[in-house]
Amino acid sequence: MTEKKLILGLALHDGSGALNNAWRAPQVDPGNYADFEANIRYAQAAERGKFAFLFIPDFPAVRPDTSYRGVRNIIDPMIALTAISQTTSRIGFVATGSTSFQEPFNHARQFKALDVLSHGRAGWNAVTTSDPAVAANYGKPVADRSERYQRAHESIQIVQALWGSWKKDAWIKNQASGQYIDSSKLQPINMQGTYVASRGPLAIPPSEQGQPVIFSSGGPSPHLLSLAGRYASGFIAEVWTIEDARAQRQMVRRAAEEAGRDPNEIKFFAGIISTVAPTVREGLDRRIAIAGEALETQVPQLGNMLGVHIDRSRLDQPLTAEQLSGAYPSGDPRSGIALDVARQGWTIRDILAHGVIDYHPTVVGPAALHADHIQEWFEAEAADGFWLSPDIFEDGVDAFVDEVVPLLQQRGIYPTDYLGTTLRESLGVPEQFGLDPRVFGDTDN
Repeated sequence: MTEKKLILGLALHDGSGALNNAWRAPQVDPGNYADFEANIRYAQAAERGKFAFLFIPDFPAVRPDTSYRGVRNIIDPMIALTAISQTTSRIGFVATGSTSFQEPFNHARQFKALDVLSHGRAGWNAVTTSDPAVAANYGKPVADRSERYQRAHESIQIVQALWGSWKKDAWIKNQASGQYIDSSKLQPINMQGTYVASRGPLAIPPSEQGQPVIFSSGGPSPHLLSLAGRYASGFIAEVWTIEDARAQRQMVRRAAEEAGRDPNEIKFFAGIISTVAPTVREGLDRRIAIAGEALETQVPQLGNMLGVHIDRSRLDQPLTAEQLSGAYPSGDPRSGIALDVARQGWTIRDILAHGVIDYHPTVVGPAALHADHIQEWFEAEAADGFWLSPDIFEDGVDAFVDEVVPLLQQRGIYPTDYLGTTLRESLGVPEQFGLDPRVFGDTDN
């Protein structure tokens, strides 16, 4: 048994699954996009598996391939999580919100309200936005990187100050004396930055965990590391190998330490896409049935990743000995994984069905393979936890919870119950109220 325990989160987006054509799977209701009940079912299954949080990415625009792949988004993260919060009791909620277009007072109000309604289970994945399609929806141009991140720093500081503007003992609620609140403990913050400002205060009391948890997500750019190091307690990463994950985790921890914080207070999460099946062959067949002709369109990309020409007419044959001898990993971080799978003798279609071009490492097959992958990364200190994206939510969440989670628990690396009632307790990070005094000095919060 190890004292440190693995942390799991479940990604939710369109109500279908991680695969592009998951909405077409026979077990999926294609109307799930507009049905909160579907995501409630998945959230309750994840809570049964003692997942610490749900993670909702957000892309508030329509992608060009939507007509075939569906809308890869939840209708509105905050509304969806509010509904889910009333049907669950322990699992946390991490929603993405962009600092580039939303005003900090709105973020402060929405996330604090969710935190209070859920009794201390809310988290904010604070991101910047550089996509022109999203910017156009807000009627603004895409700002340059330095401006986006300066605005993000100002926004998060204002949000945290607003969260702390209602002091912990401000709410009197004395019906006999007639005093509802101690107005001296509900005061404006009067913060003015270059890009955003707020007078405050925020008329929402603290939750059971004080205030929501800040998350960051993306690659380890200097700008993002600076943001995460100062504010984040969770980091949602994009990594494909243990070596890369270990290096990125160390960078994130170092950034927290340089900001004056304990590096153990920021948890690093790697992604994993799962297809749980009795055998690898059955898992590949499941993915092939869902992906359909989409796999064929990935052949040129696979060829570029391996530095060889691949004929689409040979989709159901393995690479030739000549191709394998000339293949090499390209600059794509997934190419080494693709080459390893190709050398096992799988057909080109099967190589692609292994998810070698997916946006996270993919595990296909029995529960033990999933548990092995997670345990290897966890014990190599490449991740504090994982955010899971099942291929199809409708049966993939239950399969992971019922088959993989018990193995992780038997191996002593995953908790058998929640450590408390709040998201901070599930993550193992300390309470915070207002701005962190270690980063900003005495803020009188």
